[in-house]
Amino acid sequence: MQERLVKANKIAWETKAYEAWVRQYGTPVELAETLRQTGSHNLRYWLKYIGDPAGKRVLNLLGSHGRKAIALAMRGAEVTVVDLSAENQRFALDVAAAAGIKLDYVCSDALSIPDEEELGQFDIVLMEFGVLHYFTDLHAIFAVVRRRLRTNGRFLLTDFHPFARAWLTTSNHAEPSGNYFDKGIKESDVAFAKLLPEEEREGLGKVLACSWTIGDILTAAGTAGLFIRTFEEIPASSNPNVPEFYTLVADKVDIAVEPLYPNPK
Repeated sequence: MQERLVKANKIAWETKAYEAWVRQYGTPVELAETLRQTGSHNLRYWLKYIGDPAGKRVLNLLGSHGRKAIALAMRGAEVTVVDLSAENQRFALDVAAAAGIKLDYVCSDALSIPDEEELGQFDIVLMEFGVLHYFTDLHAIFAVVRRRLRTNGRFLLTDFHPFARAWLTTSNHAEPSGNYFDKGIKESDVAFAKLLPEEEREGLGKVLACSWTIGDILTAAGTAGLFIRTFEEIPASSNPNVPEFYTLVADKVDIAVEPLYPNPK
């Protein structure tokens, strides 16, 4: 099933993505200038957990158009992006070139990175916004995170809150399911479709995505050997009484623990 998702999603993300990003953020030169002026704002969810990024090695898994990665590189981090879309890669590298910074970009499915070990280990692994729903097995992607973190390295995950998916109508969740525990795989428009004029959306592929609960996410992170430091819930702008996003912070700590379900004697 994961292979089916990857195939469908790669097709969807490689049709007019570059054009959509230009419509949303301007040309690469224009976005580079914007990031020079607003880079810290783009990193507002994570700087308090990172500190000074200068000199840190950062892996941005499913890093899309590279805005967050480039903002980190502008602050002195050594950043590598992994994303399956060649159009995302082209846009990100064009912006990085316009900004005059180095950005390593691997165009690949995050679960099958060519020569993954050659990437080495990182101080930070960052995943952000609309990422977990592309995986049918959270244990698999969190295993990649752990392998790529150095000891005491930090995993930062900011994504849409499962509660928001189930109950909120927002700019990112226009059709709440009402079922927090719904695990079915669903077809939907690719995220950037709304950035294109209606007449230019014909021919865009559909993405396949699945849903996870908070319990699924925390359990998979813990099972992968990531020590959960905090789970921050971020209020929805449309209704501050409920969460829209969350940030999970977890560290790679090499310790031995007893099995959760020890074998009976």
